[in-house]
Amino acid sequence: MNDPLNLRANTVIPGGVNSPARAFQSVGGNPLYAERAQGPYLYTTDGEKRLDFCLSFGPMILGHADPDVVSAIQQAAVHGTSYAVTTEAEVEMAELIVEAVDAMEKVRLVNSGTEAVMTALRLARGYTGKDRILKFSGCYHGHIDSMLVQAGSGVAGIASSSSAGVSEETAQDTLVAPYNDEEAAEAVVREHGSELAAIVVEPIAANMGLVLPKPGYLRRLRELADEVGALLIFDEVITGFRLTFGAFANLCCATPDLVTLGKIIGGGLPIGAVGGRKEIMDHLAPDGPVYQAGTLSGNPLCMAAGLATLRKLKALNPYEALAERAQSLTSRMNDAAEATGIPLVVPTDGSMFSPFFRESEPLNFQQVQEADGERFVKVFHSLLEQGIYLPPSPFETSFLSVRHTPDLLDQMADAWEKALSQL
Repeated sequence: MNDPLNLRANTVIPGGVNSPARAFQSVGGNPLYAERAQGPYLYTTDGEKRLDFCLSFGPMILGHADPDVVSAIQQAAVHGTSYAVTTEAEVEMAELIVEAVDAMEKVRLVNSGTEAVMTALRLARGYTGKDRILKFSGCYHGHIDSMLVQAGSGVAGIASSSSAGVSEETAQDTLVAPYNDEEAAEAVVREHGSELAAIVVEPIAANMGLVLPKPGYLRRLRELADEVGALLIFDEVITGFRLTFGAFANLCCATPDLVTLGKIIGGGLPIGAVGGRKEIMDHLAPDGPVYQAGTLSGNPLCMAAGLATLRKLKALNPYEALAERAQSLTSRMNDAAEATGIPLVVPTDGSMFSPFFRESEPLNFQQVQEADGERFVKVFHSLLEQGIYLPPSPFETSFLSVRHTPDLLDQMADAWEKALSQL
């Protein structure tokens, strides 16, 4: 039955939520309502404490309410919460990002990952003088009209391949190919290269669950973009500072022209960024003709939280340890499935992982959709009853934080084994 807070929310908020993935439509049941969070735990208004592997869909790599981040926000708030005047903290943030991300010579700070991608696409069109964009099915780039075509994340759970309210004219400028399919991408580029402003891709797809790129795939996208004078955009809103101190592009065989960031660089506060080569970035206003603006861009609280997070990550350098913990956990998850005869694969990269109830790792959105969603739903609710919170959709990625200690991962693995036994 609906609890009173759920009824109140549905009375005044569409669907009772301010972002659709929170509504539990992919898994059923009433959504959670957070009361507070601390370290690896989410505390909800039903009085429960849950070990959190959603982590606000990725940004809480230091865990919830990290004391250094909280202190930085408090100190910044004392001086004011918004100026619409540039601060030294914005310059420091830009300097830190440019130093950490090889592909960025300049960076523009914005308010969300969606806004970062929107700016990158407009910049690509303004720089190249062309209009069309190639994206890949199952990759989610925010709720921009032109990107809500065969998108992942929350959109993946609806029947339509795009959103109502997106005009046919807008959708026509977006070309789509399957992720990891070089031949399909080549065919699109061959046909539309003269009109193609950019190829935009999640270099590691993390909005249809975690789908890893095939060897050489990203390098081929780089070659195709170069052949027709299009820009290559890596959407690293999720992967930026998640796998290394910087962008996944630092580790990759292909260098993008533009990179978008979000999530971790804000330390849990709203933020986005787009950056790339100086010659491209200088096309943004006020230096160039491509307009972008935002009253709250570079907000002092976001800068404080982001700087505290990035400085702590740089000092801790937790990436190798996080990857080892994730591998240990997912190995136990796979072993439990094998012992019960249930088909399961758990793609893993760094501190990210996703369980798919199928025989082999998916390479694209179609294969993701072929996984057994009913099993995921049953396991999700079994884990929830045991105090474990995974993202409430088979199309989302799970994350570890530095506060997910080995003993807590043992707790997760034990709960997973019990959940599979109940299947």
